[in-house]
Amino acid sequence: MPAMSSFTLNVAAPPQRVFDYLSEPRHRPEWQSSLRAVELDDDGPTGVGTRWIDRTAVGARPRMEIVEMHAAGPSGAPGVWSEVGRWRGLCAELTLHFHPHPRGTRVEGTVEVSGSPWPARLVLQALAPPAVRADLRRAARILEQR
Repeated sequence: MPAMSSFTLNVAAPPQRVFDYLSEPRHRPEWQSSLRAVELDDDGPTGVGTRWIDRTAVGARPRMEIVEMHAAGPSGAPGVWSEVGRWRGLCAELTLHFHPHPRGTRVEGTVEVSGSPWPARLVLQALAPPAVRADLRRAARILEQR
């Protein structure tokens, strides 16, 4: 049974800049604490269908794919970006929505974990949401300092 966790984060930077930074896998090692490198499947532009492997500090190598990607619209419509990662029977999906906010961007996110083996899934369900929130706070600080 999948487990979902949600969160909200405000970033003092414009929605397009926040979206561009967070949706680009090449930037991930700058702000994702568990990540050492990304190995992109190709050098083309980033978009739906972009695939890569995360090389993590603990040795996991999940296969990642962007499954949804729309920048915020000029009329104030929110942007959305979603990725799915799979590793050894586990599946984790991260979805971020980017909303204009008076002081920059409000990022609303969800993390959903499913699959088996169940002991590993339970550990991932417990550890992933707080790790994702901490990593996104780190990304927000990087964006706010630029």
